[in-house]
Amino acid sequence: MHVKKIPNVDAIRGGEKYSGELHLTEHHIIFAFFPALPEGAPPPSSPPKTRELYIAYPIISNCSFRPCPSVSGRPSSIRLRCRDFMLINFNISDETHAREVFEYIRIRTCRLGTIERLYAFSYQPLKGEAPLNGWHIYDPRAEFRRQGISTKSVDRGWRVSLINKDYTFSPTYPALLVVPSKISDNVIKYAGSYRSRQRIPALTYLHSINNCSITRSSQPLVGFRGNRSIQDEKLVSACFSASATVEFNGVDVAGQETAEPSPSSSQVDLRGDSQDADISDTERFEDDLIAGSDLNVDSKTGQRLVYGAQQSNLIVDARPTINAVVMQAMGKGSENMDYYNFAKKAYLNIENIHVMRDSLNLVIEAIKDGDISCLPPNRDLLVKSGWLKHIKGILDGSALIARQVGIKHSHVLIHCSDGWDRTSQLSALSQLMLDPYYRTIEGFIVLIEKDWLSFGHMFAQRSGPLSCEKWFVVEKDAMAGSVIPPGESDGRAGEAFENAFASAKRFFNKNRNNEASTEGDGDGPGSPPDDPSQIKKPTPGTAEAGEATKPSELSPVFHQFLDATYQLLRQHPNRFEFNERFLRRLLYHLYAGQYGTFLWNSEKARKDARASERTRSVWDYFLSRKAEFVNRNYDATIDDRQSGHERLLFPKLSEVRWWYQLFGRSDAEMNEYLDQAAARDERIGGYAMGGMPGTFTSPPNNDGSKSPQPLSSPQPPSLQMSKSVLTGVESAHEALTPEQRSAINNPASLKHSASADTPGAFATNLAKIRDGVTSLDIGRGIFGGGAASSSNGNGNGNGNGNNNGNRSSSSSGTAVQIGEQELKDMPADAGTEKKKGVWEMSYGAS
Repeated sequence: MHVKKIPNVDAIRGGEKYSGELHLTEHHIIFAFFPALPEGAPPPSSPPKTRELYIAYPIISNCSFRPCPSVSGRPSSIRLRCRDFMLINFNISDETHAREVFEYIRIRTCRLGTIERLYAFSYQPLKGEAPLNGWHIYDPRAEFRRQGISTKSVDRGWRVSLINKDYTFSPTYPALLVVPSKISDNVIKYAGSYRSRQRIPALTYLHSINNCSITRSSQPLVGFRGNRSIQDEKLVSACFSASATVEFNGVDVAGQETAEPSPSSSQVDLRGDSQDADISDTERFEDDLIAGSDLNVDSKTGQRLVYGAQQSNLIVDARPTINAVVMQAMGKGSENMDYYNFAKKAYLNIENIHVMRDSLNLVIEAIKDGDISCLPPNRDLLVKSGWLKHIKGILDGSALIARQVGIKHSHVLIHCSDGWDRTSQLSALSQLMLDPYYRTIEGFIVLIEKDWLSFGHMFAQRSGPLSCEKWFVVEKDAMAGSVIPPGESDGRAGEAFENAFASAKRFFNKNRNNEASTEGDGDGPGSPPDDPSQIKKPTPGTAEAGEATKPSELSPVFHQFLDATYQLLRQHPNRFEFNERFLRRLLYHLYAGQYGTFLWNSEKARKDARASERTRSVWDYFLSRKAEFVNRNYDATIDDRQSGHERLLFPKLSEVRWWYQLFGRSDAEMNEYLDQAAARDERIGGYAMGGMPGTFTSPPNNDGSKSPQPLSSPQPPSLQMSKSVLTGVESAHEALTPEQRSAINNPASLKHSASADTPGAFATNLAKIRDGVTSLDIGRGIFGGGAASSSNGNGNGNGNGNNNGNRSSSSSGTAVQIGEQELKDMPADAGTEKKKGVWEMSYGAS
């Protein structure tokens, strides 16, 4: 293996400098260095051992080169920002060597042309991985057999269909689909034409106790004319009535004991005891609304109704309502509940991939100086990013689904636009809350294989393993702040005009992208067409066009799922077999390109590329090192009668915090302001309530830290109050609008409001939305408005403004865990633990 070595290189990370040698290989940057001795320490008796830091080329998300002439006495610098949030700056004294390093990295990062030149296709497994085969760990038949669906067992209302065995029915769906027993493949065939990309409602989870299901699909093709499909209506109806076949799996639902199979879960996790009483009035209102405002007695029969025996099936549309309406104008949309009167609908208001990408970019902006500075992150930008608000929204929506299935004994159908981004998040997280099996290492792997890989989350499109040329820039040292994209002229004649023209071009392109990307789960520009025959074939001998990284299609969708899982793990530290580091390493390997698991967009693409024959599975890495990822506090006991051991678990939204280990910062740096705000709000709440009943104090967690839990706590400063996930719950003949909500306590003011899903009211609602968004300058190109674009002069934070007063400096004794490159034995200052866990080593790029 050819290795290019660059001597006399200084690496700066976390404000500290390390001297060593840079080694450039075909697939990694390796920084080799001798650890510095702590101050006052005697010299070692033997030469110190060399340490190595590995950086895989695909994990680089930004590389900036600032050349400086060698005669000036100042080194040239190469600054790297990685997708696992490692930040490092290399200073090289020789400008020629520095330029060679920059070009070497750029060629091997964004000029590969095809994924077949990634490390995954040449990687040779280590000794511990060789006997394993992670490609076979997930068997769909075995997993659904575990859920109770098998030709040899009692019919639970579901069957295995092979209509997609050759992927011709729906190329982005798995070959094996589980559908209602009473629905034939012929009906499914016709129903497929009504769903975007033929992603029909298909089963992903069946509750083992009450036989209630979670199904998933893409959006229906309702369109401006209000199209309908009898076959799709029959299919959804069959999904929602499958439990009638076996009457709650043979359990008598009329009895009080069987009506509440998990009494501790429903009372503790949802209503809360002394450690979890944070359910809001809005959430209680949601529960009452879904179950009916007063269901103690049937108004028709006069009989008492048993909790859990009455189903309230739900169609969950993950999108904001306006996005669904706009998609309807584009020929798609959401279900008209007049034709699905056996269910209700909830819009979850989870934003699209573009909003999530912008949110993460602001987080990166807040921490981007972590290589050259030890200052805390820019907290104003952290708040402005809205990242935690998005995580709360995803967790809130997932909890709604889990409550419907596990407590209300009802069926749920989930979809967004194409059904592979937000749908995967909600489906997987709700199952994580419902089923303890998925909280084991093996079960979590099966969950990812099933709901992410098999059901067609577009990993290649969302992660971009071939990187992008725009991520490499050359900065002019003589003109601070000026940037030259590689390949452009260094001449300065006419530079002012060119810069002005480029700025204008970026401005108009940005507006155009915003107009065209109101809903971006794959329906925006650049997405594959619904009809596979319309896909342009690549020219023989050239790299496949679909492999090229499109920055507008990148989004941290899977990252958000891991972050939400981290929140559950943090709040329930003894309910998961895996630890936090397991999640962090999984995010690293999502981008590293060392294994083939995340390099394709669908099950079909992996089979066509013979991924299992040509690459190794990422699960080989985790299973061969399982001991490193086991949670020492894990308790596998499941007992619904014992608090803390229930089958179900739910998130505590007021305790959502930054995943500080992932961002390479300390807990105090990232979360201190949230903890202080929560503690202050708890004190204020205590003073306001005085000696009123219900006042409480949250007990300390297992780690000794206390997470305040006020009964109705306002959000920290600058954080918007999170909206309920149940912003739209619609039955066949009415919709609960904001006007109706305000009128609930005042019946005289209640006015009729047509449902957004009723075709006859579509024009009216469209006009209302048009009038509303015109004043917000977001309707250009959608409704034909001519509103001028607006800019916020205070919108661009750079971390260098007057916000240092809001920052808190971290103590030198605070343990800091930075990065997942695994150099954990990097030297620390004498007498402190300031950099404990920094530079965790990744030997052999493992």
